[in-house]
Amino acid sequence: MLAMRVGIERPKRRSGHDPVPLIKLDPRCFAPYQNQAVSLHLAGHPLLQLPALVELGKRLETRGSIRTHSDSAVAGTPFTDAPGMHPNARSATETLAGIESAHAWMSLLNVQLDPLYRELVEEVLEGIRPSIERRDPGMCYRGGWIFVTSPGAVTPFHFDKEHNFILQIRGHKRVFVWDHRDEVVASEQSRDAFHRHHVRDLLAWREEFRERARVFELAPGQGAYMPSTSPHMVENGGEPSVTASFTYYTASTRRDALLHAAHHLLRRAGWVPPAVGRHPAFDAETHACASMAVAGLRLAGRRVRDSQAPFALR
Repeated sequence: MLAMRVGIERPKRRSGHDPVPLIKLDPRCFAPYQNQAVSLHLAGHPLLQLPALVELGKRLETRGSIRTHSDSAVAGTPFTDAPGMHPNARSATETLAGIESAHAWMSLLNVQLDPLYRELVEEVLEGIRPSIERRDPGMCYRGGWIFVTSPGAVTPFHFDKEHNFILQIRGHKRVFVWDHRDEVVASEQSRDAFHRHHVRDLLAWREEFRERARVFELAPGQGAYMPSTSPHMVENGGEPSVTASFTYYTASTRRDALLHAAHHLLRRAGWVPPAVGRHPAFDAETHACASMAVAGLRLAGRRVRDSQAPFALR
């Protein structure tokens, strides 16, 4: 087991039971499309301490799996453009080793592609899979992301496709999360375009959005769960921070993604479809047609991403 190999002290077994999961999740309260607080047993994990992360950063930098920008980025900085608009000139090693004074935000991307960290991703998510699948079956495309940030650095406003457990390992940060169906903060059209082309161009920050957010004040051992396409923005505290995110798709996220992509095509044809989830019968018919179209592309030899793979492939 990974915990034994790297020397982590796992939570003790309860008599006659498996070890306590690394994320504490009450299956009676878990709602897959509701933002919620969680706790964790990961803050002391050796793979999530800076010496190990410096070594991981060296490995990931050789294949371009690093995303970084300076701490001059703000909430309204376009998330995709932040590295170019606010460049961090230091290498991954320099940034991670000197994060306290680096004035930088850094994300170690898709750590599941590293064999050692893939085991960590698997252990964390397998521990909570039974609780999750009672309400949201079909966990797949699992991934891991580790954020190492200087004091005061900001993660600009954006959303992602995966369900996400964001877990604080070191330092403090304030996480603003909005409901995944809040059309004031993120329009249905912006979600359609995002799922079709992975662009966030239609997502624009306004300061008044803060009043609509749920705010999580995270310290080591605390975390938050946010569903797919929940807009979020993060402000780091006055000390360096290490945060780990563990992400995945389910049958429902894959279904919604296909519906949003289909709706984007309908918009291009001049027709405005109802919001995903608003008319179940329309969704069912649209999903059936879109699924047949995808199957046809595969039969024709077109490359279609395998979003049902056990781990994220990119």
